[in-house]
Amino acid sequence: MRVPLSWLREYVDLPATETGRDVQAKLISVGLEVETVEQLGDGLKGPLVVGKVLTIEELEGFKKPIRFCTVDVGHANGTGEPQEIVCGARNFAVGDKVVVVLPGAVLPGDFAIAARKTYGKTSHGMICSGDELGMGDDGSHGIIVLPPEHEVGTDAIELLQLVDEVLDIAVTPDRGYALSIRGVARETATAYGLPLRDPALLDVPQPNAFGYPVQVADPMGCDRFTARTVTGLDPEARSPLWLTRRLQKAGMRPISLAVDITNYVMLELGQPLHAYDRSRVQGPIGVRRATQGEKLTTLDGAKRTLDAEDLVITDDRGPIGLAGVMGGANTEIDDTEGTTTEVVVEAAHFNAISISRTARRHKLASEASKRFERGVDPQAASAAAQRTVDLLVLLAGGTADAGVTEVIAPSAPHTITIPANHPDKVAGVAYGRETVVRRLQEVGCDVYGQDELIVTVPSWRPDLTDPNDLAEEVIRLEGYENLPSTLPKPPAGRGLTDRQRLHRRIGRALAGAGYVEAPNYPFIDEHVFDQLGLATDDPNRKVVKLVNPLSDEEPALRTTLLPGLLGALRRNDGRGSHDLALFETGLVFHPREELKIAVRLPVDRRPTDEEIASLTEALPVQPRHAAVVLAGAREQAGWWGKGRPADWADAVEAARVLAREAGTELVVRGGQYGPWHPGRCAELAVVVEGVEQVIGYAGELHPGVLKTLGLPARTSAMELDLDVLELASSGVPKGPKISTFPVATQDVALVVDVAVPHTGVEAALREGAGELLESIRLFDVYENAAQLGEGKKSLAYALRFRAADRTLTVDEASAARDAAVSLAGERVGAVLRG
Repeated sequence: MRVPLSWLREYVDLPATETGRDVQAKLISVGLEVETVEQLGDGLKGPLVVGKVLTIEELEGFKKPIRFCTVDVGHANGTGEPQEIVCGARNFAVGDKVVVVLPGAVLPGDFAIAARKTYGKTSHGMICSGDELGMGDDGSHGIIVLPPEHEVGTDAIELLQLVDEVLDIAVTPDRGYALSIRGVARETATAYGLPLRDPALLDVPQPNAFGYPVQVADPMGCDRFTARTVTGLDPEARSPLWLTRRLQKAGMRPISLAVDITNYVMLELGQPLHAYDRSRVQGPIGVRRATQGEKLTTLDGAKRTLDAEDLVITDDRGPIGLAGVMGGANTEIDDTEGTTTEVVVEAAHFNAISISRTARRHKLASEASKRFERGVDPQAASAAAQRTVDLLVLLAGGTADAGVTEVIAPSAPHTITIPANHPDKVAGVAYGRETVVRRLQEVGCDVYGQDELIVTVPSWRPDLTDPNDLAEEVIRLEGYENLPSTLPKPPAGRGLTDRQRLHRRIGRALAGAGYVEAPNYPFIDEHVFDQLGLATDDPNRKVVKLVNPLSDEEPALRTTLLPGLLGALRRNDGRGSHDLALFETGLVFHPREELKIAVRLPVDRRPTDEEIASLTEALPVQPRHAAVVLAGAREQAGWWGKGRPADWADAVEAARVLAREAGTELVVRGGQYGPWHPGRCAELAVVVEGVEQVIGYAGELHPGVLKTLGLPARTSAMELDLDVLELASSGVPKGPKISTFPVATQDVALVVDVAVPHTGVEAALREGAGELLESIRLFDVYENAAQLGEGKKSLAYALRFRAADRTLTVDEASAARDAAVSLAGERVGAVLRG
């Protein structure tokens, strides 16, 4: 919302010395976000005057049309003689009043004006356009042609109100009243402790039976509709300078007198209005829900297919406007033909949620919808209609029709009961009852009661719905900067939870293994599940959808970390980083079987454990996952030797790293799931309380998935559930005991069937070797049908034996090795090679 300071001063008697910066600081102190203060006319210096074009000579022989003009500027040039000016614009004629800047003046942008020779003539000044004066968009993009009543030689700086300050306010969704000069003036008056001249306090005639007929079929969608009629308008009347300049300063483009007046009143009072050409409206005006599939051409020329939830304005032909959003083209006031002499003014109040959904559904944000969806004062509708009628009568020579139509649905003022000391408890400051009552009255509330206050909320503040909202009003007006800073005092002995410690250890371990953390937004598009190749009945396809997503393209919360990580990998690969190893730990979201409504937690005390538990039960299930993705080289080549590309084994090893940090045994076996290659996918499982649970998958991604997502060849990934991994852990891993006795190493090479997994062989060797086995490592895999036989492979392991209390003999180490080999033979049919 752009608020000219000159307009604001009409309703609040600010001290003459107060600048826009001063007002900005005051408004920020009461909670409004004033982003900038624009200095209009900064550096502008006269003489800048009204001139009358006396003669125009067309200069020939140039690439573009050039005119040599003489302009009467009165005695502003010191001589009274006509001023000679060269100009390239063509939207003015002899006799027109224009704005002339004379030599010695300085235009915005430090553009000094002097007499200069150009196109074979000497130009003593300039005939100005709105752009050159920094006036904003007036729709003409040419020389300013003034109304004929302005005297030659008049100071144009004052006439055009070129010097001003404009406050640019970012209005938050809960402060819709600030989308008006009236609302900002009220906040300014409160901040300065000055009285407010409310522009909505007008004498409004009582409704009668002679007004334009209106039929409201949906009182829930439209609880108030005011209609007024003005006849006898001068179709040639144009908006005066003061009106167009205020619209321009507020960021709106002047269009025509009737439209400019409705826009002006909307900016002034915050009530959107619409003016219909009465001759183009057939029958009574109605308000109803649209019929599915109905058509409407809006003022922007777009033909729209309506939804059954859309609220529409109708006449006997059907829809003539999208209520609260945009009018229809079939009842538009056509200023180009100049035939509109009678208008019907609409000032209505519509349901905020309905207007917001309609605007979003049709991707049609307008100044009206922006206000309605934030909350408009319903009591201001009749005053806004009256203000519009008064301006049409004053500026267009019209006559106000005696008929006044008001359709009002019964409603009662909203009241809130609040303890007088509630703001004190919320803020931790002793304000006292008198301060609380005074501040609430400044907001516009009616307050009754002593220890318990009964507060009637003003009609322009629909955001005030409960005691905490009232407490916030008291606190912001007393000054957020005056709140004490008190650090919480946690009880002794509390630190990080086991879950937090595991999360940190895992992050450090993956970073130490060469992975780079890449956090991603938790929003996804459901089509990504098709791209990942998930089955139609996969539980991960059940998502939690956001009612108000940041992007319509990603309306759901993620159930897996892979989409975000793979997107990050694709972007980095596309920008030239081809050797990538990324990881992320974060929450995923699954809907609960039973949907519960969240309780509203108090703010004046700590919530109880039961309240927190109830809130948690209303939230989605949110397990913490960890995932990695790899592509390109895992080990770089150099003078030290050949490098190595990342493959499925690296993804599996990342899972083993996490298991080691959790202090648990990870079961790794062949598996098949979603985006992973069926022949290069490992299923990851742990044992929790004696029951084996699958916690994730690791391996190389399917070529089809890589092609669909545009990923590098041989991309690998791993994802597992950290919460289940934690349940299977034995707590914080304990450091190993360092033995002073030497290690005994025994190598074995076992021949097994190709289908036998390494994990099965390792498990048998580990169990058979007994307590003396310190570690086991697979260091070679060999396949050769000529030497080993068809369908066979050789697995070579290094076994390390050590005793805590003695040096092992060769016989002891050999016996442990033989026991390990024997059990492997029984379990998986392993035979010693050679």
